[in-house]
Amino acid sequence: MARTSGRGGRGTAAKDGVAPARRPEVRLPPLVEYDGEGLEPDGDYDGVRFEGTDLADASGPGARFMDCELRGCALDRAELVRARFIDSVLTGVRGVGTDLAGASLRDVEVVDARLGGVQLHGAVLERVVVRGGKIDYLNLRTARLKDVVFEGCVLSEPDFGEAQLVRVEFRDCVLKRADFSSARMDSVDLRAVAELDIARGVERLAGAVISPVQLMELAPAFAAQIGVRVEA
Repeated sequence: MARTSGRGGRGTAAKDGVAPARRPEVRLPPLVEYDGEGLEPDGDYDGVRFEGTDLADASGPGARFMDCELRGCALDRAELVRARFIDSVLTGVRGVGTDLAGASLRDVEVVDARLGGVQLHGAVLERVVVRGGKIDYLNLRTARLKDVVFEGCVLSEPDFGEAQLVRVEFRDCVLKRADFSSARMDSVDLRAVAELDIARGVERLAGAVISPVQLMELAPAFAAQIGVRVEA
């Protein structure tokens, strides 16, 4: 079961003109330990705990995870296209090449993940918190993110190309070589980013809010975008 936190919930006034993200508060019911092997295509997992389960190379396209916990699981090359994660918590998951293209995550917490090359293009994320950990080469092209918070994590070369971001917050996290090409933003808060490095798409920040310090740091990129040459 998940409940949206009052922080940023309905009726909460926008702070400084920026609508805050609505965070999930996931409260899991008593769970049943998973004792199977791998995953089933279109499998239905309800109230299941995957504790240290090796899901490398598992094939579970279209699988549904409801009120589940995945803790310390290996997800290398796991095929989870169009999978649905609802009211669930993923803690300490790790892996390279996890395929979550077209997946749906709603009321989900991802904590201390160590992932690389995750495919989430075309995915839908709603009321999701990504807290801690490090994700390299996160592919969110054409994805839709609504009420999503990235907090205290490192995102190395994330790709938000053509994605739609609504009420998305980046807090105390590191964004390295981020790609926002053709992205659309509404109430995206970048002010609390610990390190902001935009490789492409600086011109797509309309709808985002940044700090005065970040403005100064991004000034050369803004100037280059509109063809202004700055010389001493």
